[in-house]
Amino acid sequence: MAVRTAFANQSAICTKAGAPFTGRLCRLVGERLDDSTALGARILNWGGNPSHEGDALPLRLMGGLHALARDGRDAAWSTVYPPSVTPADEALWALLNGVLAHHADFIAPWLDGPPQTNEVGRSAALMAGLLVLADRFGLGFDTYELGASAGLNSRLDHYAHDLGGVLTGDQASKVRLQPQWTGRAPPKAEVVIGQKHLVDLNPLDATDPQTQARLKAYVWADQLERLARLEAALEVAGRYPLAMAKADAADWLEQALSPAPVAGVCRVVMHTIAYQYFPPQAQDRIRQHLDTVGRLARPDAPLAWLSFEQSERGGAERRPLLELTVWTGEAEPVTQVLAQCQPHGAEIDWKL
Repeated sequence: MAVRTAFANQSAICTKAGAPFTGRLCRLVGERLDDSTALGARILNWGGNPSHEGDALPLRLMGGLHALARDGRDAAWSTVYPPSVTPADEALWALLNGVLAHHADFIAPWLDGPPQTNEVGRSAALMAGLLVLADRFGLGFDTYELGASAGLNSRLDHYAHDLGGVLTGDQASKVRLQPQWTGRAPPKAEVVIGQKHLVDLNPLDATDPQTQARLKAYVWADQLERLARLEAALEVAGRYPLAMAKADAADWLEQALSPAPVAGVCRVVMHTIAYQYFPPQAQDRIRQHLDTVGRLARPDAPLAWLSFEQSERGGAERRPLLELTVWTGEAEPVTQVLAQCQPHGAEIDWKL
């Protein structure tokens, strides 16, 4: 059935990505969960698309289970989480099955909405794209982030980046991004961001303790480095607050991104693993508005679209591609594939 397949597939994804404990939990749920409890019945009789490309049901459940472990209300459950040594399958399933039965009221709300992560590692890819633009135009930037979640990737200039040996950003930052890099290094250039515009349908306040706890719960429990990076990024967010609009991305962009060019500024519309979740009509409207605005762009006032999204051209695993489209008013826009990336930004295969 679709639900069991979704958990099996998510198990494989997590295990391959270096999260074997989360992979085991997904596998055990997919293999052994029954409908004898209300929570089990709700999961197994899921009405939508449970896969990671649909409702991401396994990740909703994993978020709730991790939140419970971090909350500490069930000491036995907390002690099986990394970095602890976890028990064998039989013992782990006995604990997990008991948790699903006894803590259903805590876990059930996590099934109500999709995971809303804000993976800071993807900032490295976005910064590499900005280096390309800075090298080409020598201009400062105004950024427009769609599906910004808690806005952590819009603060990318406050992180320390080592991109194939090119150092950029704030090298004193506690957030240090050094993805495994293959291919040529990106160009050396100065990245200066002026105005930052952000939108999300359900914006998260990165300074709110409950929001912080929720974001941490969605990090796969095995990936302690990712968790530490998120915690450091949340500290940065507290020092550099940003306003964010609550709106549909297409509605907002049509209002926020004026067709009138801005002399001396490269305006950049960017997003990471968000566009694919927008309704097709919203995607079409975004493309159309970018084309409309781009027709008025000039070499001293260019428009750029920087996208980090999963792609069928990303190989069998549909790895995300970092793509860049630029309008200068001088010729038809050209889309370049800058890099193929690991979904969390840990590996960047530079194509230029």
